[in-house]
Amino acid sequence: MIKTTTKELLKSSKNLLAFSAGVDSSALFFILKELEIPFDIAIVDYALRDQSKEEIAYAKELAKKYNKVCFVKNAPKIKKNFEARAREIRYTFFEELISKYNYDNLLTAHHLGDRLEWFLMQFCKGAGCVELSGMQEREERQTYKLIRPLLHYEKSELLNYLHNNKLHYFEDESNSDEKYTRNIFRKKYAHPLLQTYLSGIKKSFAYMDEDKELLIQTVPVQKVNQLAIFLKQNSRSDIYHIDKYLKSLGHIMSQEERQLLKEKRDVVIGRKFIVTEIQDYICIAPYLTTKKLSKEFREKMRKAKIAPKLRPYLAEDPEAELFLSRLFS
Repeated sequence: MIKTTTKELLKSSKNLLAFSAGVDSSALFFILKELEIPFDIAIVDYALRDQSKEEIAYAKELAKKYNKVCFVKNAPKIKKNFEARAREIRYTFFEELISKYNYDNLLTAHHLGDRLEWFLMQFCKGAGCVELSGMQEREERQTYKLIRPLLHYEKSELLNYLHNNKLHYFEDESNSDEKYTRNIFRKKYAHPLLQTYLSGIKKSFAYMDEDKELLIQTVPVQKVNQLAIFLKQNSRSDIYHIDKYLKSLGHIMSQEERQLLKEKRDVVIGRKFIVTEIQDYICIAPYLTTKKLSKEFREKMRKAKIAPKLRPYLAEDPEAELFLSRLFS
């Protein structure tokens, strides 16, 4: 069920599976095991449902039975913006494990239904072809690869795999709770479309992936500590690469932030990052506000035409400042 190229990559890597004990991640667990791909598992308990304790117990049971390491995170209580906060907690946990234990890849069990939901949500909010193509099977993050081996399969195919092999899994009742926008799109639009037009939807995403490669040319990103810099191309391509880089740091840009990048040369993103244009380059760095700058340093930055909002970071990072000084001298 996994593409040959992906299977070969995973077999020679150290992999961490984001596990939930639901249909998707349970199917991926057993597919990886069947293919003799090495992996460990990580699961987060948000303590919202009585069933979550059973899911954690099941994860531990599978790990013990198949000689895997099982990492468990007990999440703090989330008072608002549950989906966004839960995602932040989840990925922070995964990335801590990746850093501590030197995993090469994070595997998630996103499938075609997840991709179609994303497509429809972005389409309704307003998005271009690149954003609509949405999830990719492989994404480069800062210190690891995010891989979605099941992205070309629909959930019913995963269910059939589990049922045919008499494999256990849990159903999360929150997946049908319509207080979450994604569940509305899944139930009312994505699921009916997939039931009727599965083959065509698979083909359309394959074509979109090919078109995306033509629309967006890969540009090398140079890094000096926490400063990232790449050559400008055009607004469309630049925003794509900014988004991709920030996503590797765990920040998902909003539509408002994307619009600001079209309108301004210097934009603060999420109160954490400064994105600025300098000559033919785009620079991205942490956004700092507390550093008091000397008159001499301010004058040096002014002559180099460095955006004021980037200067506090450069004052903290002489190596990055020297790199830019040489580049733009």
